Parts: sequence; structure tokens; C-alpha cells
Amino acid sequence: MKIAYATDTGKVRANNQDYVGAFKNQFGIQLAIVADGVGGEQAGDVASNMAVSHLGNQWQQTEIQTVADAKAWLTESLKAENDVILQTSQRYRTLEGMATTIVLAVIFPSQICFANLGDSRAYMLRNEQLHQITVDHNLAQELLTAGSIDATEATHNPGRNVLTRQLGVDDEVEMEFFDFALQSGDQIMLTTDGLVKHLDDTQIANILNQATTIDQAIHELIEQTNQAGGSDNITVLLGYQESEGV
Repeated sequence: MKIAYATDTGKVRANNQDYVGAFKNQFGIQLAIVADGVGGEQAGDVASNMAVSHLGNQWQQTEIQTVADAKAWLTESLKAENDVILQTSQRYRTLEGMATTIVLAVIFPSQICFANLGDSRAYMLRNEQLHQITVDHNLAQELLTAGSIDATEATHNPGRNVLTRQLGVDDEVEMEFFDFALQSGDQIMLTTDGLVKHLDDTQIANILNQATTIDQAIHELIEQTNQAGGSDNITVLLGYQESEGV
């Protein structure tokens, strides 16, 4: 899968607490990661950087070739990284309270496995139709699931800002996994919530469908988000499956 990504501070924030990366293991299996740090001016940036860098570097040493093995590795590795972030935040006063969301994709020749903690999202564009793959871990989503609010209300509910799962907060972490077979022409998108605060699914799908390259699509997504207000950091990672098994 061809992958490209970019991150932008946006129009309001003073610094960028998002982090993004893509890595290959010993058999060329790709791991794409996007993280959105939270907790103080510098602390959030440290947490997101730690999560992406540590997981990516560790992935490069693995020889994983199956979805089942990838899920087992992610479960163990995310638990270990959660412990590291917790311990680091407790050791340094300036990093107290730091945490991060994370959304990732393990990309095999003909399969893909997504996982997430928090409100950074994974999407798939298939046959020009955009599908949100992950489910947000925040209070608004819990209210929506319980039937207390509808989907329209959820987009503006203040509970969107109350995360129910993060990396570096609780002793236990529970990732959610979603795996699919890949088809020729599939596009995947990993993004922080800075994008979806300003662009809805229709706008995102239109940009992805009209762009001639994934680099152009990323530029346009960030540009339009900033034009709409750019109230948060914006990070977008796109992947394009040129043919089945590539």
C-alpha cells in the first residue's frame, strides 16, 4: 500500500501535539500510526511522540505475518507503552497528566487491521463511499450508543471532549480491533479529531474522490480544515491500495 502523511498546527494552537509515522517490519508488513497528545503545553507532545516512535521502532524488529499475531503483539505492546507513559508522567513534574489517543493500521498484502484508543479515527474509502471504521472513545459516543442523543446532537455535544479511553491514563488499556480484506482501489485514512471538527464525511469523501494523488488529497484536507477554522492540530495519513496484494 502506498502511504503518505502530513501534520499541521492549525490556526489556533501554539504548538502541535499530534504525531504520525509509518513503519515496515522484517517482512515488509506496514504499521501506520497517528496519535494526538493531551495534557499540558509540552506533555501531550511528549506522549504522542513516545507512543508512535516506540511502537514504530519495535515493529521494525518483528517478523509478524498474520492478523492474529499482529493483534497479540499490539495488545502486549500497547500495555507496555501505557506503563512507560504512566511512569514517565509520574517521574517528571512537567509531564504530569500527559496522555495520548492513538489510531493505527497494520497493513498486510490483502488484509488490514485497525485499532484505536480515544477519538482519533480510521476511515476507509471503497468504491467512492467513505466509511468510518473506528468508534470514538468519548462521552458523546457513549451517550449516542445509549440512545440518549442522536447522531446530529453527538457532533456538537460537549461530551466529545471527554475521552473515555487513552494511552497513559489508566493501568489497563483496551484497544478495539477492526479487520477487513483489502480490495484494489481501497483508500484508508487515519486522522486526529482536528480534521473532523470542521469537515464532515461528505466533504472528506469529495476531496478523496476528486484528488488525483494521495499527497494532493492530504494537502486539500488540511487546507480546507484550516479555511474552516483550524481550531486544533490536524494530522492526516492516507494509504492507497493500487492492486490486490500491493
